[in-house]
Amino acid sequence: MTTDPQKETVLIVEDEVSLRGALRDKFTREGFQVYEAKDGEEGLAVARASRPQVILLDLMMPKMDGMTMLTLLRAMDAWGLRVPVFVLTNLGEDDKLTMKGILDDSFAYYLVKSNWSIDQIVVKVREAIMRP
Repeated sequence: MTTDPQKETVLIVEDEVSLRGALRDKFTREGFQVYEAKDGEEGLAVARASRPQVILLDLMMPKMDGMTMLTLLRAMDAWGLRVPVFVLTNLGEDDKLTMKGILDDSFAYYLVKSNWSIDQIVVKVREAIMRP
């Protein structure tokens, strides 16, 4: 995987093919280098290899769920501890209270899929990249 140093980079970890494709297409049109994975296991491997600036992470996936991937990512090294992760989920706002660690992680953002447009997600990702 070669990364263009001039491009912002994002990893999309999403098992829903149509949503992953829509996110990929939008971020590509916005000038991002896009990496993709269909589950947490593949996502962790791609994250280790590509070291994207931001990760979009679904929670409910086969093989390895998003919470497990996030936990392993945060334990990996300094990069894994600080890379911004947007947790994309169909779970409601009330469910985030039960997600141990998410609320205490200053580099994780919780987005309910139905509440956010892809354009808004791009804006949030760019804000996270600019954050010191």
